[in-house]
Amino acid sequence: MGHQSKHIICTICARGGSKGVPGKNLKMLLDKPLIAYTIEQAIESQYFETIAISSDDDKILEVSKKFGANILVKRPDHLATDTAAKLPVIQHCVLECEKINNVKYDIVVDLDATAPLRLSTDITNCINLLIENNVKNVITAMPSRKSPYFNLIEITNGVAHLSKQLPNNITRRQDAPKSYDMNASIYVWKRDELFKATSVFLDDTAMYEMPEERSIDIDNPIDFKLVTLLMREKI
Repeated sequence: MGHQSKHIICTICARGGSKGVPGKNLKMLLDKPLIAYTIEQAIESQYFETIAISSDDDKILEVSKKFGANILVKRPDHLATDTAAKLPVIQHCVLECEKINNVKYDIVVDLDATAPLRLSTDITNCINLLIENNVKNVITAMPSRKSPYFNLIEITNGVAHLSKQLPNNITRRQDAPKSYDMNASIYVWKRDELFKATSVFLDDTAMYEMPEERSIDIDNPIDFKLVTLLMREKI
């Protein structure tokens, strides 16, 4: 069954407060606010009947509406703290939209506003992966820069050691099993599985691989400068 027969919602959760890059969701990236890129990618995918913004910040909601979001959800204070988990925020947003639209969604896609380098085709490919493989959820990741089997270390009782051990020592990173870094770009869920979940890792979670140049998640000013440089090159 294709996506045309399903009710699909896109949630974009954007808090007003940010310690790493103050006001980052509305910070200008080239000619528009950061959050605008994610909204425009969702619109371009043409998969969503609802594009919803969850925020505690009225300015973020106002700007999001200007760029095409069609439902604005004011996030309650207890879900807008530094320590609030992401899943309850998405769940709250979906429930509010279901009440407003009088519909139960089949698929929930959460896009992180701080990952503006994704393509709309990355979004559609993730949704298709969920539908075609009939899995509970899909996450996105890129090939890891450090291997837990070769050069990613932990400290135990003051002693440095490899994060993961293999039966036989390896001398080249290429000989280690493939590993990936989650890039916090796209999360796709079967709606009912989202409401049962306490983690993004379920018993049949599928992964969609993205290249490093589309996987930067803006956490600090250096990330923002790097994304700005890549955006300029792209243009």
